[in-house]
Amino acid sequence: MTRLLDALAAHAQTVSLKRLAQGTGLHPSTAHRILTALVRDRLVERVDQGSYRLGIRLLELGNLVKARISVREQALPCMRELHEATAEAVNLSVRRDDEIVYVERTSSGRAMMRVVNIVGARAPLHITAVGKLFLLEEGPEGLRAYAERTRLPSYTRNTLTTIAALEKELDRIRRQGFATDNEEAELGVRCIGAGVRDDTGTLVAGLSVSAPAERMKPAWASLVKETAAKISSAIGHRSA
Repeated sequence: MTRLLDALAAHAQTVSLKRLAQGTGLHPSTAHRILTALVRDRLVERVDQGSYRLGIRLLELGNLVKARISVREQALPCMRELHEATAEAVNLSVRRDDEIVYVERTSSGRAMMRVVNIVGARAPLHITAVGKLFLLEEGPEGLRAYAERTRLPSYTRNTLTTIAALEKELDRIRRQGFATDNEEAELGVRCIGAGVRDDTGTLVAGLSVSAPAERMKPAWASLVKETAAKISSAIGHRSA
């Protein structure tokens, strides 16, 4: 049954019984018997005599699975692995309006960092690594609209407070595939972030490592990207 469903999924158009049997290595009579059961349960549709495609019930079931997937639950095991590799705080955050909200964190067990350590805490998009990822997703017009709404307030001497500076920063993020916060939210704290995408390719969350500036290692960027990609895969994203 699984081989038949996979074979149907590999074709955008309807597929003949003969071709399905050949592609799965099943005897035509066996393939026909299984397909008949799948048609009865609406997992497969019989379009013409001997021609099949995936059924609408798969969409219904898929939507149920998608609705029940929790990004946080899928992310936690990966976050723990990243924490073990870095021994620093690992954060999962989502966008709410013009702010980032931290929804999960693995603690480093070291000195507290005020900005990003508390679950439920918020921070403006332009001062955080993950927030910049969401601004990049918005495009140039979205960035300008955000700047007009917020006026890009400064939080430290490193905060990017002009559209030109943010455009340059977002271009760098686009090229390297990850974002950073270089003591822009709080002096003495740096952050590396990468995006988490769902099955439609939509940016739904961000994963980040936060650490005191002197402990942050640039080499962690690849670990953050890999971990974010693993979480994305767990919630259905398929990279091109």
